[in-house]
Amino acid sequence: MSFRDFLDGLRDDGSLVEIRGPVSPLYQAAEMAMDNRPLLFHDLQGGRGAVNLLGTRSLLGRALRIPATEMAHRLSSVSYDGQTHLVNSSPFQEVVSPPDLKRLPILTHFRGDGGPYITSAVVVSRLGERINACVHRLMVAGPDRLAARLVPGRHTHQMYCAAIKAEEPIPVAIAIGVDPVVLIAASTRVPENLEFQYAAALRGGPVELVELENGVPVPHAEIVLEGYLTRERMAEGPFVDITGTMDLVRQEPVVQIVRMMCRENPIYQALLPAGGEHKMLMGVPYEPLIYRAVSRVANVRNVLLTEGGCCYFHAVVQIDKQSEEDGKRAIEAAFQAHGSLKHVLVVDSDIDIFDPADLEFAIATRMRGDEDLYIYPNVRGSTLDPRSVEGMTTKVGADATARLDRLWKFKRVAKMSK
Repeated sequence: MSFRDFLDGLRDDGSLVEIRGPVSPLYQAAEMAMDNRPLLFHDLQGGRGAVNLLGTRSLLGRALRIPATEMAHRLSSVSYDGQTHLVNSSPFQEVVSPPDLKRLPILTHFRGDGGPYITSAVVVSRLGERINACVHRLMVAGPDRLAARLVPGRHTHQMYCAAIKAEEPIPVAIAIGVDPVVLIAASTRVPENLEFQYAAALRGGPVELVELENGVPVPHAEIVLEGYLTRERMAEGPFVDITGTMDLVRQEPVVQIVRMMCRENPIYQALLPAGGEHKMLMGVPYEPLIYRAVSRVANVRNVLLTEGGCCYFHAVVQIDKQSEEDGKRAIEAAFQAHGSLKHVLVVDSDIDIFDPADLEFAIATRMRGDEDLYIYPNVRGSTLDPRSVEGMTTKVGADATARLDRLWKFKRVAKMSK
């Protein structure tokens, strides 16, 4: 499936809202995207742009061809052994020019932003035989310069540190408007060098790649920026992150763009910070990682990162409980699988994890505070949590499962309707 194929599918079933009048990328487009509907702008600063294409769990499931309620289970069993094919050309090579980022309708999302931000690009980096594909936010710093937010410890940051030590730049390609499955794969924590193979396994067919002049393989896209990640650093931010609050301003590496390529009349893809698409891509890929980790210690049935927890900080783990220790084991496995988790709730298989009222029922009737709460103080969490102090926080796990020795007390004879 290509980016345009997915758009066409949304148009065909009436899911896509097309806006033909002029729209400004300075705040206006972001404001219009707040309601989470898939939008296609036909005159976004004279160009075309799309946003919210994967803004809901059902849209994400549609791209993956997986029912929305079964994603954690299905994705937990997908391998990383799909095939990639190098090809000689791509539609993104229809127009090749010197870089000029002002020609792209890059959004400035909120007042107080550090500037316009590219938010949905797959950044492919290469260092020798190491190739990494990841989604990084990229702040425009000039017509041919971007400041790239690199999270310490992640693969791109590791490669960057190795390149700085070797006193050489990292060649990169920035692909905007890719197959949604490729975007999902690049948003997922997978073993090093295997993002495109994972994308191929997800889509059930090979991913085609084109090698650029700087040696970086890049998937088919609407727009591709070719350049180098340099040792120069600059202030990056402020930026509204997944919580809807401002992230820190940091000194981050500068990407020097040397060439710009795009399709005729390309469609620029944007992602609204803290919007549904941000949460789907940043959070939901952790669900199969949690599912896989919990499956090693308990009989896991499903995993959900809740929208109220920004699809990032709060996990619900559903298990088929076999022993009284299963709840605690599941909590600890979930925290190990996703280091940014702050709260974990474990429930029984009869609880509908997609129904907040049912989750509250489990807490109300199956959890006792002095026995079923597990508190882990002064541990590493996420700097995105406004309550953390330099990323340090307290994590809490809640075991809201029925006691096995008194199951008759917890069995629901009738489930009340809303």
